Amino acid sequence: MTESRLQQVALVVLRTLVGWHFLYEGYYKAIAPAWSREGVPLGRWSSAGYLKGAAAGPFAGLFHRLADSPWLDKIDLLVMIGLLLVGLSLVLGLFTQAGCVGAMLLLGMFYLSAIPTSGAAQAGAEGAYLIVNKNMIEAAAVLALFAFRTGRIAGLDLLLTRRVAVRTEAVAS
Repeated sequence: MTESRLQQVALVVLRTLVGWHFLYEGYYKAIAPAWSREGVPLGRWSSAGYLKGAAAGPFAGLFHRLADSPWLDKIDLLVMIGLLLVGLSLVLGLFTQAGCVGAMLLLGMFYLSAIPTSGAAQAGAEGAYLIVNKNMIEAAAVLALFAFRTGRIAGLDLLLTRRVAVRTEAVAS
């Protein structure tokens, strides 16, 4: 590692915070109604409202069709599980590189479903965005985590790497 101790701590803190964000989003979707749609019993989470609200972006039509899809329940479940797995990966530092890739894919989908093009405050959003929003900023943070391989700094990836190294040395001797 060529990073200073402070840089390593900062990267691991960033990884943990981003991981917590994903983990809690997945957890919340599992236990509470984050979004609702017509015809779904009260308390059942659904992304239909979010998908129908995809007004800008190259994939708006696709997201609108997904909102009305018979597979919406499966899509909702996959998103929830994806959020939980990415969150656990980043918080625990386990399979961190895969967790980063999963995070970037999810954030990319979220960004493409609602690219901010108005530059003005939107109903239900905090602040005003033009091109760059929280999803893009978080994706850039995850890219940094991926580039610096933070699992090698701290976490279960580090423990697994050390364990494999000890076994390899034992076999070689």
